[in-house]
Parts: sequence; C-alpha cells; structure tokens
Amino acid sequence: MKGPVFIVGNSRSGTTMMMRIMDMHPQVHSINEPHFFDSMWSPEDEGKSLEKREAEQVLLKLFTGQRAGFFEKVEDHRRSYQAEVDSILGQWPSEKRLSRSELFSIFLFYETKKQGKSIPCEKTPQNIFYIPEILRLFPDARIVHMIRDPRGTMLSQKNKWKRRALGAHFMTKKEILRLRVNYHPITMSKLWVAAIRAGDSHSQLPEVLEVRFEDLLKDPELTAKMICAHAGIDFDPIMLQIPHAGSSLEADNSSELGIRQKKKKTWQEKGLSDVEIHLCQSICAAAMQHHSYEAVPVSPSFLGLAYSYISFPIKLMGALLLNLNRMRSLLDTLKRRLS
Repeated sequence: MKGPVFIVGNSRSGTTMMMRIMDMHPQVHSINEPHFFDSMWSPEDEGKSLEKREAEQVLLKLFTGQRAGFFEKVEDHRRSYQAEVDSILGQWPSEKRLSRSELFSIFLFYETKKQGKSIPCEKTPQNIFYIPEILRLFPDARIVHMIRDPRGTMLSQKNKWKRRALGAHFMTKKEILRLRVNYHPITMSKLWVAAIRAGDSHSQLPEVLEVRFEDLLKDPELTAKMICAHAGIDFDPIMLQIPHAGSSLEADNSSELGIRQKKKKTWQEKGLSDVEIHLCQSICAAAMQHHSYEAVPVSPSFLGLAYSYISFPIKLMGALLLNLNRMRSLLDTLKRRLS
C-alpha cells in the first residue's frame, strides 16, 4: 500500500487546486483541511493515549470537518457519525488506548477506503510547519510543497473574504470577518516568508517535492506527471479535468473543467496597490530571489506606508484574537511561524 500524500504551503498558493487534481486519480481520495496538527495536536500530546471519550471527540471532529464542512459544529452531527466512531474504536481491546496521531492515521485510511480508494491525500496548507511530525508519523508519506509568487498570494488573500459571493456558500459571517481582519500586507508577507523558510529547510529530503503554482498553470500535464512519479502512482489524464472553483477573483463554475489559465495582468491591475507590492517585495526579497520571482518597480506613497506600519499591530492583535480557537497550542503555533 502506498503512503499518504500531504499537500502543504502558504495559504492561497494553489494547494486546493492540487488537492482537486489528486482527488481525480482513481487511487487517491482527498481529505480537505482537517487542521489536525495545529488544532487537535500539540507536542505534549505525542505518545499519550486518550480516554475513550477523548478519542471519540477527535474522530467525531475529523468526520464532521471532512463530510459536513469545516465550519460545522461536532454536536450537530454526532448522531450521524457516532456508530462509525464506536465501530472503529471497538476494533481495539478495551485496554488498548490510542494517541491523537494514531487516531489521525486511522481516520485518513478509513475515510479513503470508504471511498473505494487506497491513498489518502491530505491538504492543510499550515502543515508546512509540521513536516518532521508528518514524516515521523508516516515514514512512507510524500509531501508536495506548493509555492506561489507572494504578490499573487497576497492578492488572493486580500480578496478571500469575497469567496462566499463567488460560490463558497458555506462560508459563515464570522469567517468573513476573520478573513478581513487577517489581511494586512505586512502580515501576509511575513507568513509567506515563514512558510517558504519552513519548506526550504526540508526541500532536500526525498519525500518532499517543491511545485511552483505558476509551473502548474503553464504546463499542467508535465507538472501532474512529476507529482504522480513522486507519489508512486501512474498519471491519468482525467486528473486535469477539475471544475473551475476556488478563485478569490472569479466565480465558481462547475460546468467548466480543466486548469483555468490565468490572464497575464499585473498585480496593480488586479487590485494590489504600490504600497502593498512594495511591502511584499521588501519583506520577501531574499525568498523571492531564491525562488526566481523578480521584483517590479513601484512608487509607494509616504502616507500609505505610514498607515500600513501604524495599522499593522492593531490588525495583528485582532487576527490573533479571532484565530485563538483554531489553535490547540498558541505558543507552539507562534514558535513554528516565527522561528
């Protein structure tokens, strides 16, 4: 049996598109953003076994997120999944207690087998900060690190709160608020650098494959074949027939299939100001150069820059408060992103 595939990278770097491509493969089933490592696990949990009630709650949360949606409440779906959870836990002797990471592994392969497939493909962008833990838990795993021009990532982040009107009807008002507060050009640039740094520190590992989003758009078939070779599976042309969905700038259209080709426009034309581009290029300069993204000349206004620096700590504090419930260990999460 092949090991699982993990798609990681900075948010809005093409991870969702890559997940959809992999999900089209007859052997692969995608698990969409369970956020296990940052919301259900911490280093202190490793090796600790759970009481039955705790184990139930972990599995119920994983099932709810995958089947009902990330924003759904576990208690609203307990009746739907309780029998499956009891069946899974009943396969082990009463004295055998499972850890959180063991439950996660069980969930991935159970859910994949239930769909008649054999290879789980887990997509959580933030897992870029948990590559050592992934490879320790899944020694035969393959990791696909998606990389995208930080200015393209920033533009997508800036408009992500509009996704509800473009087709993401599941998005709650609270999530829209969180996304609007999250966005700040300095925050987005620093997070991009942190993710790139985390990925680069493991890029020489044979289990890790770097894939540029721009290369995927330019030559989808060649890129998909490279990823299939990395995962140890055969390329299937059907993989590229994915619906047009997930963009922060264009409406979803499930009737159109294939890789949506982006128009060649500058970030200024699409909605980034000179101030945003300047801040991005300044903060991301070294990492951009390393990954062959060239800076463009801009003329940011003094007032615009001053406002950005003054508003940064305020927006950062607001974002931290709105994201607290998404982190199991605040200190561990901050350490990984700031180290």
